[in-house]
Amino acid sequence: MKPLILLNFKTYPEAAGTKALPLAKKLEKVRTKKYEVVIAPSLPTLEEVAAGTSLTVYSQHTDLAGLGAFTGKISAQELKQIGVKGTILNHSERKIPFLILKKIVADCKKQKLVVVVCASSLLEAKKVAELKPDYLAYEPPELIGGDISVTKTKPDIILRAVELVKKISHKTKVLCGAGVHSREDIQKALQLGTKGVLIGHAVPKAKDPAKFLKELLR
Repeated sequence: MKPLILLNFKTYPEAAGTKALPLAKKLEKVRTKKYEVVIAPSLPTLEEVAAGTSLTVYSQHTDLAGLGAFTGKISAQELKQIGVKGTILNHSERKIPFLILKKIVADCKKQKLVVVVCASSLLEAKKVAELKPDYLAYEPPELIGGDISVTKTKPDIILRAVELVKKISHKTKVLCGAGVHSREDIQKALQLGTKGVLIGHAVPKAKDPAKFLKELLR
């Protein structure tokens, strides 16, 4: 499989609301044979972006809810119906109690959504790996949103995370997150044994997001 480049739009003003689809359309023009590029738009824009772009779309979050009396909840079943292919869970900005997380992962797997679960420590990574998600995104929280990649400041901890996850779940691939903002960061993450990266602000907030992404992927 190609390494995954997962772009989290969060709710950055450059990527939210009416700006989500235009941004996605710009990014879909960036062609690459080396990587799989996936975007995670803000939740209110998911359906529009999934229908209006050729890029694979993941949700930034999913709740423990079916279709029914679940006011304000994000259901894995509904995500599947509107063309969303996967989900990010347990991001440091949207933590989920472990027992609830376990049930959500199972629900998402039932709906055949690709599951990316975030972990902010090796202890948490060990617990998450036991859930056997498709991807585990390792992100030291103090580096999220910054311009210094974990691959530069804490490369050893990425190696340890990869080894730890491999021992527990062979099917789970590790992504590197937190401060990834250059081609060199991506290359270093892959050298450390990860299978891709989770990128937040670097692309949506770039002066020319498509040009920036093209440089990342060259």
